[in-house]
Amino acid sequence: MSIEIETILAAVPATTRGQPTQLSVDSKGERIAYASGKSIFVRSIDSPSISKQYTGHTTTTTVAKFSPSGFYIASGDVSGKVRVWDSIEAVNTKGEYSIISGRITDLAWDGDSQRVIAVGDGRERFGHCFTADSGNSVGEVSGHSKVINAVAIRQLRPLRAATVSDDATMCFLHGAPFKFNSKAAGLHKGFVMGTAFSPDGALLVTVGADRRIQLYDGKTGEPTKQVGEGVHTGSIFAVSWAQDSKRFVTASADQTVRVWDAESGENVETWRIGEEGTVSVDNQQVGVVWPHGRTDGLIISLSLSGDLNYLVPGSDKPTKVVQGHNKSVTALGAGSDGKGTTLTTGSFDGKVLSWDVASGVGSVVEGQAHSNQVTQFASGAGKVYSVGWDDTIRTVQESTNNFLGSSVKLDSQPKGIATAAQGSYVVVALDGKLAIYSGDKVVNELSITYTPTALAASGSFVAVGADNNTVKVYILDGGKLSTTDTVLTNSTAPISTLSFSPDGKHLAAGNSSGKIVVYKTGSSWSVATDRWSAHTAKVLAIAWNQAGSHAVSGGLDTNVHVWSLTKPGSRVKAPNAHKDGVFGVAWVDGDKKIASTGGDAAVKIWGVKNLQ
Repeated sequence: MSIEIETILAAVPATTRGQPTQLSVDSKGERIAYASGKSIFVRSIDSPSISKQYTGHTTTTTVAKFSPSGFYIASGDVSGKVRVWDSIEAVNTKGEYSIISGRITDLAWDGDSQRVIAVGDGRERFGHCFTADSGNSVGEVSGHSKVINAVAIRQLRPLRAATVSDDATMCFLHGAPFKFNSKAAGLHKGFVMGTAFSPDGALLVTVGADRRIQLYDGKTGEPTKQVGEGVHTGSIFAVSWAQDSKRFVTASADQTVRVWDAESGENVETWRIGEEGTVSVDNQQVGVVWPHGRTDGLIISLSLSGDLNYLVPGSDKPTKVVQGHNKSVTALGAGSDGKGTTLTTGSFDGKVLSWDVASGVGSVVEGQAHSNQVTQFASGAGKVYSVGWDDTIRTVQESTNNFLGSSVKLDSQPKGIATAAQGSYVVVALDGKLAIYSGDKVVNELSITYTPTALAASGSFVAVGADNNTVKVYILDGGKLSTTDTVLTNSTAPISTLSFSPDGKHLAAGNSSGKIVVYKTGSSWSVATDRWSAHTAKVLAIAWNQAGSHAVSGGLDTNVHVWSLTKPGSRVKAPNAHKDGVFGVAWVDGDKKIASTGGDAAVKIWGVKNLQ
């Protein structure tokens, strides 16, 4: 057996309300790079399902920028470290440098791909200039009294740089080595969020929370004129130049992306994200980039929700919207057809997405989603049921990708959900009871004296993990649960996840110490194998293939394992599959592949070969 990564359905950029989010595109306009969680994702613009994930940072990442050559990326994190690494394989790290004592907010490369300026929120200083290959100092960033939000370097000689800050000023630096030259104060009346030099170096632009767009001479830093006064009605978070140096684009909290003519100051094109006449915080535009090297004039903007909007001149709506998660994906469910053509994922913030496995395209499920962490999915009869920390059951109609009607309010926080009797009933484990639902009505309840830790169902069997390291088995008959004498006691640690094989002949029970015990269902409930014990931390998810011959598991140890029932000692491992743990696994594409999700907010597809 072997397992290897095939596709990374990347997380979308992490965003923060009221702050700009930096995006970067390579010089050919083919790839986009951004920060999400503790990773940096490098993604194909034209085929978003093709991406690379860089996992070298140990804390939350904040920004990533391509070098002008396109071969390297510099990325920063909340601890003040900057790492320089190759952009092709996203593995080899060229250098790691401690720049400031706080969050890095932005980075800029010089035109030679040799020098980098990193800025942010430090205590001793707010930024620093250094060489990418050695980290040697090539100047200093000074003149600001508050956090620096953005930095830009002129790509032509003489070298110039600009920094903008919460202190409402723009500082102009001469280089190299870079030194403070002048300061533009009194123009912006609030936080200055973004800045950019035109590709020909003639102009510099700054934008801010005061909705002001200010132009400067690119060589001297002298203010020249203000454009677009009163047009944007919300904070302007980001700005990016077209390759012709005659136009630039701005992104604003008023849900619009606008293209400006630099010479006339006219707004020549506008896109409004979201339904006309509706105001949504999620549709605030917090980042924008105008890729060079393309012929289609594409602009990519970022919504606060994490959506990447593809905007093309002449079309008033995005031609494509790339959606995904930017918080830990805490639940994963396969479609009810059993063929593994679709997936449903839920994240820590309550967002639920449906994925087409073949194309790698994810779309947010429309309707009233969970307001908190999604705990588990169960599917049956064309519907997907979900439970979350908002103490509700919600139902997704697979054919329309919509949440159905109102949610079902639960008495306490759900510990698990499962469908039984071919999807006719939904079983939910709660504190003190097991509840049976048909539609949105409770048809029966069974009081229990233990705290449930996991739940699975198949046919008439309902298995519940108990807090005393046991698994209790119940029989579901006509919507009623009957107690049995079957108590499975082979686990030496609390049960963390349960999974029946599709034919109902086996039950896998994973525990918090990393061990999995497989039982034969029926009258004996004997142990089929207890040799699946390679995880070094809590097992968080188990899924069987359709044949019931192999299972895949994911754990808090970040690893994915594929197990064989006939050869218990034969297993394959995908180490470090997801940073911060693997929270969900499933078989897809007719059991030829495996999907996994985890703390890095990504969905990964793995190819499995030579099952034994």
